[in-house]
Amino acid sequence: MSLSPRDKPRDNPLDHSGPDDSVILHTTDNGVSWITLNRPEVMNAIAPEQRECLISELLRASGDPGVRAVVITATGAAFCAGADLRATPSSAMDPAVPGVSAASVASGRLPGDVARTIRRGAQRLIAAVLDCEKPVIAAVNGTAAGLGAHLALACDLVLAAESATFVEVFVRRGLVADGGGAYLLPRLVGPQRAKELMFFGDALTAAEAERMGLVNRVVAGAGLAATARSWAERLATGPTRALALTKQLVNSSLDSDRTAAFAAEAAAQEINMTTEDAQEGVNSFLEHRSPVYRGR
Repeated sequence: MSLSPRDKPRDNPLDHSGPDDSVILHTTDNGVSWITLNRPEVMNAIAPEQRECLISELLRASGDPGVRAVVITATGAAFCAGADLRATPSSAMDPAVPGVSAASVASGRLPGDVARTIRRGAQRLIAAVLDCEKPVIAAVNGTAAGLGAHLALACDLVLAAESATFVEVFVRRGLVADGGGAYLLPRLVGPQRAKELMFFGDALTAAEAERMGLVNRVVAGAGLAATARSWAERLATGPTRALALTKQLVNSSLDSDRTAAFAAEAAAQEINMTTEDAQEGVNSFLEHRSPVYRGR
């Protein structure tokens, strides 16, 4: 089967020189799905079309046995400046409908519209990252602000170029943080630090983010692609189902008491021991050789 242009591997998936009008670039190479935001002219601010493409690719990665790790990165100087506030819902409003006030029609918004938009939009995107059954790496090549920061921080591992910054920009716009920020940040840095970031909206350098525990490793800009590839390909040769179950256990652990967490752990072990990779891991130990995992 031939590969479509969107699936052809590249020597450097973070280097997308040349014109391309796709809002998301995608390649699959050595078991790694590379998902690249591609609206550099607006600092990769996420419009609805781009968000839906991201969600679709993450869902596809979860169910594709040929994909065993995912990398999310971006073209240009920024990783993601957040949601594109210039993109507005297209749904029309009829002032003749009973209960629709003139003010609501004039503003183009009805009670409940904002909450619905957040649930169907930013929250679905972050959930798609958290729920992806493959390990997801963020390769943050530049500014990650607002929803863009949360997209990166929802990933299982975060690599950042030295030039990257992380900004809880919502307060600067008079907005409440969305996209799971109030869920993610306290779990990563504790409630006081999370409030400091969200209340002031100050930009964190990559080095500061690493010291706070938001970033796994800061990499010189030229080495970001190579490090992302090395980590992703290492994950792609691992026991895929064991990694998926481990991810699920860790992500749910802070919402569980000890009894529930221990029960989930035992259930995950029960499930994983039915996989070929678990048998290979045990057999390779007994046979004094390196395991060869196949993601099954």
